[in-house]
Amino acid sequence: MKVCISSKGDSLDSTMDPRFGRAAYFVITDIDTMEYVVIENAAAASGGGAGITSGQLMVDKAVAAVITGNVGPNAMNVLKAANIEAYHGADISVKENIEKFKKGLLEKINTTVPSHYGMGLQGGQK
Repeated sequence: MKVCISSKGDSLDSTMDPRFGRAAYFVITDIDTMEYVVIENAAAASGGGAGITSGQLMVDKAVAAVITGNVGPNAMNVLKAANIEAYHGADISVKENIEKFKKGLLEKINTTVPSHYGMGLQGGQK
């Protein structure tokens, strides 16, 4: 099973990034073999559409689940349409979050944060 963890760095030892659409990196890991690829998130600095772009990347990479801190409404719509589950990770390493996921210790994300939350614009307000 392929799982994507939003990450602040480019390795399994990096800390999870609590943002999804604007995460610095995505670490896509086969949780059975622990083989992984790291993708620098080109949408992280974009003016808009980061959630949709990041969600579509997950679809393109055929991940089954995403582990992150928060997901915005646009990203959630893309993930749900592709039947990709999102889970709340913790402020620990990518590898530790994978271990928690494998043990069933992470909760599903069922609610989203407001649009533009990852840009520091709570609810889109400046």
